[in-house]
Amino acid sequence: MNTKLTLRLDVVLVEQAKAEAAQRGKSVSQMFAEFVAALVPSRREHSLPPVTGSLLGIMKSRRLSEKDYKKHLLEKYS
Repeated sequence: MNTKLTLRLDVVLVEQAKAEAAQRGKSVSQMFAEFVAALVPSRREHSLPPVTGSLLGIMKSRRLSEKDYKKHLLEKYS
């Protein structure tokens, strides 16, 4: 169900939004809706494939560097 929302924005910002939307081939409303949807974590996670969603955040507590990654690749392909 769609409903109307009125926003008060600076004229320059409105023009920039219209130009960006036109360049993307979308309406300002559609672009704003996509932006807000991207802010809501539950929607973002549900839009991911199940395997990808299950891996989201799995490495947050780990401190890995580029050196660690290169070591892993060297061991894997040696």
